[in-house]
Amino acid sequence: MDEKIRVNTFHPFYEKALNEMLEAGGKRFRPNLLLAVVKAYNPLLVENAKYAAFAIELIHTYSLIHDDLPAMDNAALRRGHPTLHTTYDEATAILVGDALNTYAFEVLSNAPMHSDVKIELIKTLSENAGPFGMVLGQAIDCYFENKKLTLKELKELHFNKTAKMIAASLKMGAIIVNKKDLADKLYEFGLKLGLLFQIQDDLLDLEDETKTGKTTGIDTHKNTFVTLLGEEGARKEANKLADELKSELEGFDESLRKELSKILEKYLYRHKK
Repeated sequence: MDEKIRVNTFHPFYEKALNEMLEAGGKRFRPNLLLAVVKAYNPLLVENAKYAAFAIELIHTYSLIHDDLPAMDNAALRRGHPTLHTTYDEATAILVGDALNTYAFEVLSNAPMHSDVKIELIKTLSENAGPFGMVLGQAIDCYFENKKLTLKELKELHFNKTAKMIAASLKMGAIIVNKKDLADKLYEFGLKLGLLFQIQDDLLDLEDETKTGKTTGIDTHKNTFVTLLGEEGARKEANKLADELKSELEGFDESLRKELSKILEKYLYRHKK
């Protein structure tokens, strides 16, 4: 599978712009979660599963591009590179985000899997990335800038904006290996993991841009776990979630625990100084 998007056009930089943030790196956390589940139960399906993993990364990258736009966070740096609207222009950044979002489903539709499996994957990805998931979270985040939310409301915001795509990644892995009994359990685990991930990101916003690879210090007017709970309160909440996740991880069977641990050992306690 070619992970570079190729376009036959006379546009001077459209193809370059489409691929720029994909090639800039990133943690690849979400697609790696999906592949970890597949490796745990059917390593022979890993190559086929890469289509779904790429689709998830396309959706995630589009969301970052739009999140950085002047109408959103107006950020200048992402994945250690200038954001697309600063390199090119705002219209290009919007269109690239639109293109990656749509292309994700084209990639998924072309995956070498049974049609019934692909329908379930498309349904799961669209439900969690669309109007009832990530986009809803972004809408709440933008509307309530400079308006304080309760802790319950803040969690709802980030369950949608961040956690649901992480949960969907794990669930999609279970769908590919036909582990329907495990799919919902992994989804719930992923929601908690996504919330931890968001608290950690809020704490990382306190650090220098050279460490994070993205613009920091721009969330002071937003609802974050740091602005609501303070730095120590946010770390305490992160520790609680990390301990719960570690315990739940131990409850998975050996093959799944082994594969997920390879990824999560780096992230569960990354908030600790």
